[in-house]
Amino acid sequence: MTLIDLGLAVLALSFALGIVRAVRGPSVADRAIAADLCLYAIVGAIALLTLRTTYREFLDVILIATLLGFLATISLGALVGRRDS
Repeated sequence: MTLIDLGLAVLALSFALGIVRAVRGPSVADRAIAADLCLYAIVGAIALLTLRTTYREFLDVILIATLLGFLATISLGALVGRRDS
């Protein structure tokens, strides 16, 4: 087992725990944070798979997913901020 395999296993565990939190989360903020965790676990897994396979096209996928995740975080933050006030 290489370090990349170990990293993928840790990210898979992180993703699974994020899904559990997204389903069971008591508030919208908890679910939003769990969704961000899942997204960035997927981005990390794609990055590790890029290292393993040396397909440079995956770097574009990582960039786009990260930008969309950032925009989703900003949108969810605004939504949660409105509900709290």
